Amino acid sequence: MDLFEEIVHMRKAGLRGALATIVHTNGSIPSYESSRMLVREDGSIAGTIGGGCVEADVWAAAREVMSKEAPRKMVFQLNNEASYDSGLICGGTLEVFVEPILPQPVAYIFGGGHISMALAKSASSAGFAVVVIDDREQFANKERFPMAQELYTSYEDAFARIQPNASSYLVIVTRGHRDDMRVLAWAARTAARYVGMIGSKRKVLSVYQALEKEGYTPEEFARVYAPMGLEIGALSPEEIAISITAELVAVRRNTQDAQHKKLRRERREAIASGATTQR
Repeated sequence: MDLFEEIVHMRKAGLRGALATIVHTNGSIPSYESSRMLVREDGSIAGTIGGGCVEADVWAAAREVMSKEAPRKMVFQLNNEASYDSGLICGGTLEVFVEPILPQPVAYIFGGGHISMALAKSASSAGFAVVVIDDREQFANKERFPMAQELYTSYEDAFARIQPNASSYLVIVTRGHRDDMRVLAWAARTAARYVGMIGSKRKVLSVYQALEKEGYTPEEFARVYAPMGLEIGALSPEEIAISITAELVAVRRNTQDAQHKKLRRERREAIASGATTQR
């Protein structure tokens, strides 16, 4: 198997992994420099760095590297240690570099208005691929969104073709309640890593209540970021875009701090109580 082709396939499928490469050797070792082993998110492997206890230790480290999304270097002294009695008593030194394989996160922006334009720019600058969906061709086009990898001018077409996964971020900023509700109804039941919707707490509450009448449960909205964006007092489209992008990055990096979690909890409580304060 070509490991690099497999990595490309994994990234396109939104799957994580870790690649272990022997970067330095000294003395007698059970493999050779530049040998590689790919560890997939499900624990399966492709390639080898020599087998035995070293490979088992590297496999375990690869799982940690995937979780923390941070690389790691490992040094093994194969000097007749009893712990390496499975064919690895070689008397050499082995250095292995383990790096995370991460799919590029994709921000699917539903809506092509002013906030979406600013958001597309900031999200793209933060490393997100951008896809824009709006049912008006004069809003979803390359002139307005030159950085967009894809453009959809039909919500139904987008729902049918987009398959959200753990690297998908669904951002709902359409022009009205009806379209917001339409998109959220689809997004809430996907495997996307992030689902967010813009608007006041009153608007969020009304959308939730309408969808509950259609059979949705409150639990299905528990993971939705709404109102969307970190609380920075944003007013202009550009400021709002920054607050949303910051939230996307926080979710991507798993760094939502206690205050951020508290804000989300307060939002849910306010929504549940029917608060009408604007964001």
